[in-house]
Amino acid sequence: MNIQGEPIKFRHELKHFINMADYLSIRQRLLVVAWLDKHAGEDGCYRVRSIYFETPDDKALQEKLNGVGKREKFRLRYYNDDTGSIRLEKKVKIYGLGSKQTTFLSKKEAEQLLAGETEWMRASDDPLILELDAKMKYQQLRPKTVVNYVREPYVYEPGNVRITIDSRIETGIHSKDFFNLELPAVRTDTKNLMVLEVKYDSFLPDIIRDVIQTKDRRAGAFSKYAAGRIFG
Repeated sequence: MNIQGEPIKFRHELKHFINMADYLSIRQRLLVVAWLDKHAGEDGCYRVRSIYFETPDDKALQEKLNGVGKREKFRLRYYNDDTGSIRLEKKVKIYGLGSKQTTFLSKKEAEQLLAGETEWMRASDDPLILELDAKMKYQQLRPKTVVNYVREPYVYEPGNVRITIDSRIETGIHSKDFFNLELPAVRTDTKNLMVLEVKYDSFLPDIIRDVIQTKDRRAGAFSKYAAGRIFG
């Protein structure tokens, strides 16, 4: 993650579909060699809610589905139902490398943004807020889809490795009620698949490469945003 003002850093990103048997095997090995992220709860997980921004012609979705090598997307996000800490994030992918820029918004700022009240953004000195404001004008970016999921995160210091397992992926379909904790949502992972994601800097240690190996593991360019758009 890059907080505004820090140099943008690209990392390797790998994603794979895994089933429950894969998960149980991988989790058992991860607990031996890696550490649970400090933000994980007592169950080893935390909840994530995001709302993604999109153009009228679905630029972000089409680029993902068509496998465009260079693409970006904007989203708002909060964790564990804590609406007091809202993140504005820009994700950039360039041929298997990824970066994330982040800045923080107040709930009032996020509510204004989602309501289309963007005058306050022009007075900001934050580059990410100014960039989103500009793209909401000339690309007509607008909030599109709420996505929820549960994340189980692990870290391994050599190589600055982060391993996450995402499950119970849900979409709010057409609702943009980002702050409604009772928002009705529909499961998108109907085949009970989970998403294993591995991020690292210059190298992936052999021990982690071995830990995540399973004979049924399937590589795939999975997008929780694209999954959230399955119903429209």
